[in-house]
Amino acid sequence: MSLPISHTWGQPVPEWLSLQQAAAVYGVSVDTLRRRVASGKLRASRFGVRLTRVRVEDLDRLFRPIPTGDDLTQRRARARNQRPW
Repeated sequence: MSLPISHTWGQPVPEWLSLQQAAAVYGVSVDTLRRRVASGKLRASRFGVRLTRVRVEDLDRLFRPIPTGDDLTQRRARARNQRPW
C-alpha cells in the first residue's frame, strides 16, 4: 500500500496546497476538488479574494489508498485472532 503524499516526498511538504497544485499531485481535476469542498467532504480556506487552499492532511484523508488483497487478508487474520470466542 502506498503512503500518503505527506510521507512520500523527500523534502518538507507544505501544509497547504492550491486547488491546482492539489489536483496535479492527486491526479484529479480542480472541479472534483471544488465539488468535494462544496459537499463538505474536503475543508478549504480562502486566502484573499481568489485563492483557495486545502490542507495536505485533509487531502491525504480524503484520497487514502484502497487496501490491496494482501492488506485485507492480513486485516481479517488479525481480526480473527482478536475474537473473544
